[in-house]
Parts: sequence; C-alpha cells; structure tokens
Amino acid sequence: MGARGLTHVSVHAYDLEESARFYRELFGMEEIPAPDFPFPVRWLRVGDLQLHLFQSEDPAPRTHHFGVDVDDFEAAYKKVGKLGVGVNSGYHSKVYQLPDGAVQLYVRDPAGNMVEINWPDVATLDRSVVTHVEKVAGRPDARLYLRD
Repeated sequence: MGARGLTHVSVHAYDLEESARFYRELFGMEEIPAPDFPFPVRWLRVGDLQLHLFQSEDPAPRTHHFGVDVDDFEAAYKKVGKLGVGVNSGYHSKVYQLPDGAVQLYVRDPAGNMVEINWPDVATLDRSVVTHVEKVAGRPDARLYLRD
C-alpha cells in the first residue's frame, strides 16, 4: 500500500466567511459543497485539490504552511500588497528564489495561517514588478516543482 497523492489541506478559520472570501479573492478558489459535519466547515476547490476550512478559536501555528501554485505571480504579488496580507517581518517577509529557480512569497490568511505562493521560474518574472528576490543556497536538484 502506498499513498498516491494529496486530496486536500485543512486549516482553521475564526470566521469561515471571512476566510473563504480571502481565498476566493486572492487565489480565485471556488467554493464547493461540503458535508454536514457536526462542526462548521467550508470547502474550496484549488485545481484538482481542495482547501478545507474548519471553524476553530485555536491560534494558527506560526511557521506551518501550505504552498499554492499560481498562474500569474506578478498579479498575486500586487494583490498581496493591495490586501496587505504579506508577512511583515522575519524570514518569511521576503520573496525567495530557491536553487532550482522556483520563487516563493508568504502571506497570512485572516486566521493567521501562513500560505506560500509559488512560481516555477524566476527568469520569467517581470522584475519591474517583483524588484527584489533573495537567493536561497542549496543543491540545485532540491526541486519545489517535481513535475517535468
């Protein structure tokens, strides 16, 4: 027996409507029907995967996160600035280039969950929009995007 892939990621939300709106607005996620669990949930479609939101008053872990691949990094970068949802200080406050050329930017949702926005190739970025990218050292075969 072996795992074939991931079906969803589940994160908490203080306010389900506010969090669902955040993911719809920033990423264009589509809300889909969810089962009637004994606690409030919202499900959103992310390509062939899902993001599950569940209502909870527990705080979000500070560095736990999930990554979202976007179709337009510059548009996401601009929207993050407009919405003011970027991480403001510390390591996660910058745009990074991984050794394989992939790019990552971190944001926080309304409940404090961290989300990593990913782009496959720094060479294709409009550097007049994304003006500063810091390089992360390491082996070039440490790849964020595994598909060829």
